[in-house]
Amino acid sequence: MRKIKLKDLLSSRSSARVLLAPMLVAGVLVQSAFAADVRIGTEGAYPPWNFVDDSGKLAGFEIDLGNAMCEKAGISCEFVQNEWDSIIPNLLAGNYDIIMAGMSITEERMQTIDFSSDYFPPDPSRYAAAADSDFDFGNLKGVKIGAQGATIQADYLEANFKDGNTLLTYETPDQSVADLMAGNIDILLADGEFLNPVVEGSAGKLALVGPGVEIGGGVGIGMRKDDKELQEKLSAALAALKADGTVDKLIKASFDKETNYANQ
Repeated sequence: MRKIKLKDLLSSRSSARVLLAPMLVAGVLVQSAFAADVRIGTEGAYPPWNFVDDSGKLAGFEIDLGNAMCEKAGISCEFVQNEWDSIIPNLLAGNYDIIMAGMSITEERMQTIDFSSDYFPPDPSRYAAAADSDFDFGNLKGVKIGAQGATIQADYLEANFKDGNTLLTYETPDQSVADLMAGNIDILLADGEFLNPVVEGSAGKLALVGPGVEIGGGVGIGMRKDDKELQEKLSAALAALKADGTVDKLIKASFDKETNYANQ
């Protein structure tokens, strides 16, 4: 499992902007300049799913999987970095062809885009808070709760904790973690696999608290509804990578998590 240092998480957004700002168009950052068969939209700020490494390049589980999938399909691909809150609109606008960005498959999103089968199983969302905190999640009142905007976690908070609490949303995950560390929010709700390394890298300042929350399905490739030929090609490549154990190996390497896609 790649250990994500908290300082690396908090600097990922700024380092990406410095390196790639000359190629910023309509909120989209292009990682490479060559013409490719398929452009893959990703956030580049959500380790270990996708992030900008120390050399300024996109890296992470989905970058490795996307490259393996394109190789299996016999096509060339490039990654396009896009802010999370506009990632679906920019797919629909044609700024890239698919999305691989830790995006959970939900009924609401499926009204707008299609998804491949999942390449990561459903991940319970978790709450993180200061290690010495004590909250009653059965009667949560008077607290500040944060989540990244335009996520299933933000929707869950709006539906369940709006009354009697202050809800805050953030453009990027690192902003939400920074506010939690600074004490500007009391609780942060996010994907469990994202929060695990954040808590581990907090030197005992943060802890996972409260119950796990089942929201949404597994993570899949987001695709435009009218790109049926591309959907079929990439779905076949993904199925082959599941069957030969590649997906399981990549999940193990990035998350230290055992999965069994090869035998499904």
